[in-house]
Amino acid sequence: MKRIIGSLAILLVTISANAQMSPVTWSFSMNKTGDKTYEIHMKATIQPGWHLYSQSQPDDAIAIPTAFTISPNPLFKTEGKISEIGKMEKMKDATLGISANQYSNTVDFVQKIKLKANAKTNFSGNVEYQTCDDKKCLPPKKVNFNIALK
Repeated sequence: MKRIIGSLAILLVTISANAQMSPVTWSFSMNKTGDKTYEIHMKATIQPGWHLYSQSQPDDAIAIPTAFTISPNPLFKTEGKISEIGKMEKMKDATLGISANQYSNTVDFVQKIKLKANAKTNFSGNVEYQTCDDKKCLPPKKVNFNIALK
């Protein structure tokens, strides 16, 4: 009986640890580029063998695109769309008739913003993304971020 309980405990710990692991690590930072202007960097570091999907996908894609939600803040305005800095790969699977825009290794998502006044505030929100390797895809995951603007 003790062996069964011990085995079940080890199994639950292993399942819990695997559920919390992610092949993508996010880092969030800002770079002041001028008077009241900033670049917000949301960088994804991707483990070897895994892919992170671009914000924009072809019509025949089944991948879930990376999506950012920025919390409303009356102290700044965004300038343009979030750009992607990295080597985009265009995956095409002729057998399944699907394609996807994806990144390996690393990609930096950059949003330019301008403060409306000289004030300390935060840039916050979340990113929802999906990762896949050559055999499987993980369910979409959401990560919150909060970056102090100084």
